[in-house]
Amino acid sequence: MVSSSHEAMHRIFQHDPGLFSRVTHFLGVDLPRPIGATALPTDLTEASPVERRVDTLLRFDTTERGPFLLAVEAQGKKDSDKPASWAYYVSYLWTKYRLPTALLVVCQDHATAKWAQRAVTSGPPELPTLTLRPVVAGPHNMPVITDPDEARADLVLASLAAITHAAEPVVNAILKALSTALRDAPEDIAAPIVEFTAHGLGNRPARHLWRNLVAVDLSFYKSYISEEIRDEGREQGREQGRAQQGAQDVLLVLEQRGLDIPDGVRTRITECGDPEVLRHWLARAVTAASAEAVFESE
Repeated sequence: MVSSSHEAMHRIFQHDPGLFSRVTHFLGVDLPRPIGATALPTDLTEASPVERRVDTLLRFDTTERGPFLLAVEAQGKKDSDKPASWAYYVSYLWTKYRLPTALLVVCQDHATAKWAQRAVTSGPPELPTLTLRPVVAGPHNMPVITDPDEARADLVLASLAAITHAAEPVVNAILKALSTALRDAPEDIAAPIVEFTAHGLGNRPARHLWRNLVAVDLSFYKSYISEEIRDEGREQGREQGRAQQGAQDVLLVLEQRGLDIPDGVRTRITECGDPEVLRHWLARAVTAASAEAVFESE
């Protein structure tokens, strides 16, 4: 099943094809700046029943060297079958369009990025024949954008920086800079960035920070993902409210019964965030011989 972070890692290049020319600076690749970019069909299926699809396929036109193709693949983990598939994509596209073809692999962790950028050959060492050398974008070479002004200068690149550093501690600073920069952006520009970033973070802890930032800093945006983020934030707030009320109810019953409540018991009750557990404790608090006894069945 394709994850939301997988989709964001390559679709962001469809949203802004010019992003690749800005990213090459960090990849150590010197390519002529494109004067045009076009998204092409990603279906590489032949007459045989084997279906093959590249994640994103772009055509770039340059004045210095003419057109070339770029296949963008999002890779979440090591996969021994992928190099052969990537070699197929590149050779098929080269054959079909008769244009120079490059491969960009986008990763979110150092181990996968290191694996993906290895040169792989189709033949034995003595006869390498076809050699695949993907260009890889990941946490090892994508910029760490923590200055709101720098993020504001290139919002799409800042979003990609957050996505590729999603598992790194520095992602929090990147997200804060990005949310600050987005406050000044028109909604039609900011809304896709909000969504790409949310999807790109996947289920990593940083997604909670991004949702909170969107709910507070970008509350005036009305896109689907921003509404979903705010709904989730409101539900979390309601859940916290239920837990706080549940803790107060347990303590109130114990106090009304005249039972001594040690600091440790009070802290455990007030710090519990599970309303179901608190309801269980409330039921036991009605008959418990001591405050500690509300926990005895656990």
